[in-house]
Amino acid sequence: MFVRRPFVRAGRPGLIGTAARTAVVAGTATAVAGRVAQRQQAHATQAAEAQAYEQQQAAARSGPPAPSAGTGDIAELQRLADMHSQGLLTDDEFAAAKSRLLGL
Repeated sequence: MFVRRPFVRAGRPGLIGTAARTAVVAGTATAVAGRVAQRQQAHATQAAEAQAYEQQQAAARSGPPAPSAGTGDIAELQRLADMHSQGLLTDDEFAAAKSRLLGL
């Protein structure tokens, strides 16, 4: 028995088929590009948060900065040590002056 098939067009798709295919491709490309941008943004945010956390932890581990003696304090300590070595200051006087100078 012979079945009649509707007319099937061979060759290139028509205008509507081409427009539909273009819309699908463009929509897919837009969705993929949006998702890639979203992942990159999430990765950048996560990296920035990790870096801030590391800096915060490093600051917490180091504690407050130690007071440092200025150049004038070093010269004064040297002068006190010279006086002590010459016998002009006793051990107790040297220790007291050094503690006072260093703020101990």
